[in-house]
Amino acid sequence: MKISILTLFPEMFSIFDHSIIGRARDNNIIDIDVLNIRDYTLNKHKKVDDYPYGGGAGMVMAPQPIVDTIRKVKESNKGKVVFLGPRGKTFNQEAAKELSKEENLIFLCGHYEGIDERVYKHIDMEISLGDFVLTGGEMAAIPVIDCILRLIPGVLGKEESFIEESFYNGLLEYPQYTRPEEFEGDKVPEILLSGHHENIRKWRRLKSLEITKKNRLDLYKNITLTKEDIKLLKNNTQK
Repeated sequence: MKISILTLFPEMFSIFDHSIIGRARDNNIIDIDVLNIRDYTLNKHKKVDDYPYGGGAGMVMAPQPIVDTIRKVKESNKGKVVFLGPRGKTFNQEAAKELSKEENLIFLCGHYEGIDERVYKHIDMEISLGDFVLTGGEMAAIPVIDCILRLIPGVLGKEESFIEESFYNGLLEYPQYTRPEEFEGDKVPEILLSGHHENIRKWRRLKSLEITKKNRLDLYKNITLTKEDIKLLKNNTQK
């Protein structure tokens, strides 16, 4: 997958030079390029924003620099243009799965009070992280892109790595433990030390169900419980 990021602050995306994403780039599994919108403005002072017509607080990103940047990136990346903005649909794991199927994507990061409305005709979709305010689209783009790229085959190494993560199957993840076996009197559950893989799988499933019901009832209500799930929950209640 190739991802192009259009932003006023390209240095913020140096985070993708490191860790899992950095290794995937080094191995040519994914390609990320970052374009500075300011490089494409026709304003001699490199301005990319202006006062809003009709008055109001703050500045609005002008259409020309953004549209010209989109046109430039489209020369090598024909992917959908995704704008990170408050009017978009809320991003979730299902949206990440769908976007991970794309061959190429272009992410547009807004700033200031937003973008000129005339830019929207060049945008294919708008997504939001939620009902809260961030300093700029860059803050939203980083977790969105990271979430999508983790689903690309080869990025994590093993498919199980993301299949067992929170939200992938609609549930929150089960508790994890590592050495030491006992820490400040708190012991690792015996079942995880048993070596009985089937019992461990059932325990993890039960814990995922319990944690999801407790912390994210909205997710839990959308889960179709299997016969095994019902049995696990019933047996645990009877203990």
